[in-house]
Amino acid sequence: MIPPQEASARRREIEDKLKQEEETLSFIRDSLEKSDQLTRNMVSILSSFESRLMKLENSIIPVHKQTENLQRLQENVEKTLSCLDHVISYYHVASDTEKVIREGPTGRLDEYLGSMAKIQKAVEYFQDNSPDSPELNKVKLLFERGKESLESEFRSLMTRHSKAVSPVLILDLISGEEELEIQEEVPLEHLPEGVLLDVIRISRWLVEFGHNQDFMNVYYQIRSSQLDRSIKGLKEHFRKNSSASGVPYSPAIPNKRKDTPTKKPIKRPGTIRKAQNLLKQYSQHGLDGKKGGSNLIPLEGRDDMLDVETDAYIHCVSAFVKLAQSEYQLLVEVIPEHHQKKTFDSLIQDALEGLMLEGENIVSAARKAIVRHDFSAVLAIFPILRHLKQTKPEFDQVLQGTAASTKNKLPGLITSMETVGAKALEDFADNIKNDPDKEYNMPKDGTVHELTSNAILFLQQLLDFQETAGAMLASQVLGDTYNIPLDPRETSSSATSYSSEFSRRLLSTYICKVLGNLQLNLLSKSKVYEDPALSAIFLHNNYNYILKALEKSELIQLVAVTQKTAERSYREHIEQQIQTYQRSWLKVTDYITEKNLPVFQPGVKLRDKERQVIKERFKGFNDGLEELCKIQKAWAIPDTEQRDKIRQAQKHIVKETYGAFLHRYGSVPFTKNPEKYIKYHVEQVGDMIDRLFDTSA
Repeated sequence: MIPPQEASARRREIEDKLKQEEETLSFIRDSLEKSDQLTRNMVSILSSFESRLMKLENSIIPVHKQTENLQRLQENVEKTLSCLDHVISYYHVASDTEKVIREGPTGRLDEYLGSMAKIQKAVEYFQDNSPDSPELNKVKLLFERGKESLESEFRSLMTRHSKAVSPVLILDLISGEEELEIQEEVPLEHLPEGVLLDVIRISRWLVEFGHNQDFMNVYYQIRSSQLDRSIKGLKEHFRKNSSASGVPYSPAIPNKRKDTPTKKPIKRPGTIRKAQNLLKQYSQHGLDGKKGGSNLIPLEGRDDMLDVETDAYIHCVSAFVKLAQSEYQLLVEVIPEHHQKKTFDSLIQDALEGLMLEGENIVSAARKAIVRHDFSAVLAIFPILRHLKQTKPEFDQVLQGTAASTKNKLPGLITSMETVGAKALEDFADNIKNDPDKEYNMPKDGTVHELTSNAILFLQQLLDFQETAGAMLASQVLGDTYNIPLDPRETSSSATSYSSEFSRRLLSTYICKVLGNLQLNLLSKSKVYEDPALSAIFLHNNYNYILKALEKSELIQLVAVTQKTAERSYREHIEQQIQTYQRSWLKVTDYITEKNLPVFQPGVKLRDKERQVIKERFKGFNDGLEELCKIQKAWAIPDTEQRDKIRQAQKHIVKETYGAFLHRYGSVPFTKNPEKYIKYHVEQVGDMIDRLFDTSA
């Protein structure tokens, strides 16, 4: 059982909690009543607001709709007025722009093109909206007049500002950057910048709005004329200012005297002048030959004008490439893309045709020169042909996109030059072989024949043009002629393209053929001389000249490509001729050799027959010595080294033989007048031989 005290405490605790719960319930009941009251008040307020809002909406919506209609009406009125103003403006275009069109576009291109744009829009409006309107005819006439003025302005600008490029600037342009002492770009401005911009704008307008292509014809005609004049001006510059010492290379850098070149001279092609210099070098070494008979016109007698014309043509070819490149760059800015190639083709025709015609004239002149056996004139083809081949890649690039007939002009000229060059080479070899033996034209002193010097000088020229000459020979399929088999590895896909090694072997074989023909001809010519000794001296001089000339140039290396023993062979021929010459002295020395001389005992008186024999020996020696010295003194051996060698060898033989004879018989009493027979001392004989081959002694 719970104690009474605890039960009493428990009851009091429950009563306190019950009282608290009753108070809480009473508070909640009061709060709910207040909330209900507030809800009823809010519903009343919202109902009133909704009623008022409906009344406001019913009043505002009609006003808004009416205002919107008024705004739309206002916009329509404004648009109508704007359209009316725009339409009315087309009726005033003719009067507003007539003055500008009448005065033309010169100096006011922006304003003029703006007026043309207005006229064009007016034309389009009347065509679409009022095709029968008289205003349409007015603006059409005005538009045509304006277009004609633009065409005229285009022509005027091109004519007034297109000028031929000066030779000075062209030479600077083609000389190359690497030749400049001071690195700078050479400007090439065909049209002033402002003029060029106007030309471009007019061109674009005429294409886009004028639907006109006639201006392209105007453009190419004017620029074609300037291009042609530029190249002709360069050629004339060469003719007026070139001299034997070089070609004109004018300066272009300011603040320098105009006669002070700013560029190193462009490397000249190896033409006839180099052959003349080589001839002088050989002359200094005693190799020069006197002019003997030959039906070949001497190389050293050519006029320097041949070099001038060759240089001029070569530079004109380079100038054409550079100027054509520059013209294309200008054309691209002015002419529409789909008309550029055709216009450019027309533009370059006159200048290109002029170059090709001049090239064909060179070929024609070379053919005539071959007929005259003037092979020095043919040499002009070699540097030109080499330059054309070197320039061909640039040519092809410049002419890319032109007509096939235009592209084929340069290859056609190259083929013509190769053909005539090969003809010249073959005819030269034949002329060397068939040069006639004319007695009255042979050198009287047995010196080098002009045929020899001409042949060597001509071959020397081929050194500078080995690839060119080799290609000439190869292009004519001369491999069979020289019995050189064609190796498939030595040819490319092109039938006329051969390896440099094959061309070199072909050229070596050709040179050997010329030298062989020359040797045969010299042998034939030597028979003209009645004296075998003079014939030997003649052959010796010519063989020695050939050998020294080969050794002093690269010809010997070129010959050795196919003839390894050529040098040794010439030395053997030279030695053989020296021996033949020495035999001419046997008729002198035979008198004083021991053969058939009388044998006598010292102290024993000579018999009359023995004395007579000794007298005859002395007299025969003296007469023979005097006769040979007199004859051979007039002969010539230009090579000092060879001359001294032959003199010394002959002097040694004669002095030794005469000395022995004189020692044996000089003191023998074979005559009462010994001075009559013993006319010379041994040293005197040597001095006489030392004066051989010396016409000045």
